[in-house]
Amino acid sequence: MPKLPILSGTRIQKILKKYGYELDHQTGSHLILRQKEFPYRRITVPKHKSVSLGTLRAIIRETGLRREDFLKKK
Repeated sequence: MPKLPILSGTRIQKILKKYGYELDHQTGSHLILRQKEFPYRRITVPKHKSVSLGTLRAIIRETGLRREDFLKKK
């Protein structure tokens, strides 16, 4: 498995946009993204300069993507 890079919340948002997620709203320093099509998943992404690797792993797991697929769109 490839190593995960350190990414910002804004960069994660741009990657997820390529997979059909759009900004639903923002609460404080957290972006709430919603999938445009079924299954309409809702993902919370912290809008920080660097998101911890554990949080990034959890975001990838919640999207239902494989790590390799997520990193392709990086």
